[in-house]
Amino acid sequence: MSIGEVLALLQGEFPDVTVSKIRFLEGEGLIEPERSPSGFRKFTHLHVEQLRFILTEQRDNYLPLRVIKDKMAESFGRPRVLQDKQDVRLSRAELLEAAGIDEETLDELEDYGLLAPVARRYDEEALTVARTVGSLSRFGLHARHLRAVKAAAERECGLVEQTVAPILKRRAPGAIGEADEAARELSTLLLDLHASLVRTGVRSVLGG
Repeated sequence: MSIGEVLALLQGEFPDVTVSKIRFLEGEGLIEPERSPSGFRKFTHLHVEQLRFILTEQRDNYLPLRVIKDKMAESFGRPRVLQDKQDVRLSRAELLEAAGIDEETLDELEDYGLLAPVARRYDEEALTVARTVGSLSRFGLHARHLRAVKAAAERECGLVEQTVAPILKRRAPGAIGEADEAARELSTLLLDLHASLVRTGVRSVLGG
């Protein structure tokens, strides 16, 4: 079944569940829908039961996802790992090669604050930024044109910080984990919102 059909099955019991929430739980490794050849998610009734289990534990017991994941392992078995995320730590030369950009482009990215090394190494996010800007350059867009994008991202980070600050102030056991989980979900929701607004704006530009 599709993600929309899953949503329809769950919303009667969990009115606040959204497509973004389901995608977030997938991204956190709690469910693993298959993919069709065209890339669409394919859910089964087992996935619906897993989602119902997760949402019930969150609503009734206020459990963080890491605890729910352990409880799911007892009830459903541990999900297979689709892909292990590697701890990316690249030198400058390695980043240039992996991203397919030149020294001048990397200097510009650093000058405009779009990425920065940590202890002279570049992480996975820096690699993503470098690759994306490299692709944008094919359309004549360079780091200096992306200041508005960076400013928008910083404002969205401010919203996340503002939202999780009360959780951190509680200084209760598990508060950091709860804040981290909330920040991740907020980030996913804001990214979905941002993408939808951009698509809507582009359709307007094209007269759609």
